[in-house]
Amino acid sequence: MFGVGVSDLTVYDWPTVDGLCGGSPHLHTLCAEAYVVIAGVGSVQTLTWSGFQETPLEPGSVVWFTPGTVHRLINGGGLRIIVLMQNSGLPEAGDAVFTFPPHVLADAARYGQSVAGDVRTRRDLAIEGFLALREDGSSFAGFLEHAARIVRNRLDTFEQRWREGPLKAALATGEQMTRLRNGDLSHLREGAVTRLSPTAKPGMCGNLQAYPSV
Repeated sequence: MFGVGVSDLTVYDWPTVDGLCGGSPHLHTLCAEAYVVIAGVGSVQTLTWSGFQETPLEPGSVVWFTPGTVHRLINGGGLRIIVLMQNSGLPEAGDAVFTFPPHVLADAARYGQSVAGDVRTRRDLAIEGFLALREDGSSFAGFLEHAARIVRNRLDTFEQRWREGPLKAALATGEQMTRLRNGDLSHLREGAVTRLSPTAKPGMCGNLQAYPSV
């Protein structure tokens, strides 16, 4: 109805090769993402065309970033976040691309196997690629090219989900404004309350309580 994905994320506390705890670095090709920190401390490490940045996270922090931002959550202790995703349905359809090393990104079969593999193994492989990207900023352009290629065959599915979800929600608002201008209050008489229940599942960055798309 709104085109927004909502989940309650408890960030993994598994240590990685660089001694930090957290999840799998990745980017979204079409979706902005926002964090609302509700417990614990940590940070989000990001890589963009402009370079590396680390943003501290603590209760009350709100951080958001746009498509093309590689992000890696770091759990400094009890980090729990409400995650809001733009274009609900697209991340679930494969909008995210992991920062695997180039030889994995270049091989469609190997990339698919790595995505579908064990969560910790997948995370460690993404960390390996992330650390290399952070060390050599000139390789970021190549990673973006791999990411665009990986999602290219999914764009028809993305567009269908976008039309049925986020676009439909935006157009409905336009229709409601037209009705109000014409004195039509019918949609106001249809006000209703909906309660959602989450489903627990392991995610890219931690254990999720994922709510149905809204």
